[in-house]
Amino acid sequence: MTYYPKNTNADGSLRVVARYKLGFASCTDNDTWSCTGNCGNENTVVPNVVQELSGEWCQREGNMTRQLSSNDPFQLDLDGGDWISNLGSITTWRAVTVVELRNRSDTGRANRSPQTTVVPALRVPSNCRRDFNLLAFDPDGDEVKCRIGNSPSECNTCTLPSVLSISSSCTLSFSPNNTQGAYAVQLVMEDFPRQAITLTATSGTQVSLTTNNAISKLPVQFAVRVDAAVADCTEGLYLPKFLPPTPANGAQLYTPVNQPLEIRISAQANISMISELLFSGPHNTNRITDAGQFVLRWTPSADEDGESHPFCFVVQANIR
Repeated sequence: MTYYPKNTNADGSLRVVARYKLGFASCTDNDTWSCTGNCGNENTVVPNVVQELSGEWCQREGNMTRQLSSNDPFQLDLDGGDWISNLGSITTWRAVTVVELRNRSDTGRANRSPQTTVVPALRVPSNCRRDFNLLAFDPDGDEVKCRIGNSPSECNTCTLPSVLSISSSCTLSFSPNNTQGAYAVQLVMEDFPRQAITLTATSGTQVSLTTNNAISKLPVQFAVRVDAAVADCTEGLYLPKFLPPTPANGAQLYTPVNQPLEIRISAQANISMISELLFSGPHNTNRITDAGQFVLRWTPSADEDGESHPFCFVVQANIR
């Protein structure tokens, strides 16, 4: 989940748009968030399908708009859904988002959350060490950090298995092992100011934050599927390797409202066979194949003017 404050009025009231993605085994599944604190009036758009990988997962994107009378913070909770069968025997979901909207002394505006997204399941051969640099961008220029969630307040049984580790800079590392199957990954992403700041509420009350205080927090949860070993872990042989003109990880691309953004993606795997492009991004993104390249095409609307929208993509290959 990510959020953007919109239309702050003279009386301190404002509108905030929260966009969230949920991954399920089927596109017919759904779940809802509950709110505590300064919740205001909610208008939620029914989640739309981002992408479906037949027989494995479906990711859907929802758009939640809240009209608030003040800029006090609120919390969104997702409870009760079931994880896929996994090696850690983690059963039920729990995810928590803390939305901070008080006015920042450094930017003069409400806080904007980090921007991130991820496909519902990342795959890795059991014998290959892999580092996944999770997408983490902050529109306010804050430092973005990741950590394991805290049980039971932020997730149910949050502990990562020994084969996985997460750095504060949001790199998830997999260590080779002989066990195949799925692991549940339950992380928290937070933004930290790069200098001491003050948050001011509509009522005039203030809170001081240092560089050690998180401003907001977002849940980042997905599965890592460990597949059979491959003969060579070098990228470009069995494992796909990205080629130009694929944008670099963390690249920032710009497009005007109502003008299509086109992301061209090329990859090679000399021994295995590239089968498809898996992505997470805005639900109205079109995915096509052109001249041997994958293409993602998305057109922002007027209501999305000035916002940042994350895209994450991976290329999947099968052994011939």
